Amino acid sequence: MLTPARLRTSCLALTGAVEEFPFRPDLSVFKVRGKVFALAPLKSKPLHVSLKCDPVLAEQLRDTYPAIRPGYHLNKRHWNTVDVDGSLPDRLVLDMIEDSYDLVVAGLPKKAQAELGWPPAADATGAPRVAPRPARSTRAPRSGGSGPGRRSE
Repeated sequence: MLTPARLRTSCLALTGAVEEFPFRPDLSVFKVRGKVFALAPLKSKPLHVSLKCDPVLAEQLRDTYPAIRPGYHLNKRHWNTVDVDGSLPDRLVLDMIEDSYDLVVAGLPKKAQAELGWPPAADATGAPRVAPRPARSTRAPRSGGSGPGRRSE
């Protein structure tokens, strides 16, 4: 079963990850470039960790595993809280930590991603572990036209 020490070590092994305690002394908050990817009260029994997750996958995981529930005090669409009580394979929890990290890094500026050596290496099939987000348009909106909220005359 995953121990608090191994959970902590796994989070901190990710490039650029740091541990902070902004909320209370017993709640480890793991961040990359100032963005949270995991929260865990490492002394709690049973151990649990909150992790960012793709919304569709988050629902599937909750439906499949009783130990995975909507994020506690977090946006329940994007966060899961995982009970690390031995009912889940360690590899699943560790993969969820990596996926959470990848989702956060995918939202960082390209320069920060490059400094972190991201995107991650492809898996055995050649597919990236997490698909990068599509680029946002930097073009200013046009005035006039008949877009949403505009009346045509």
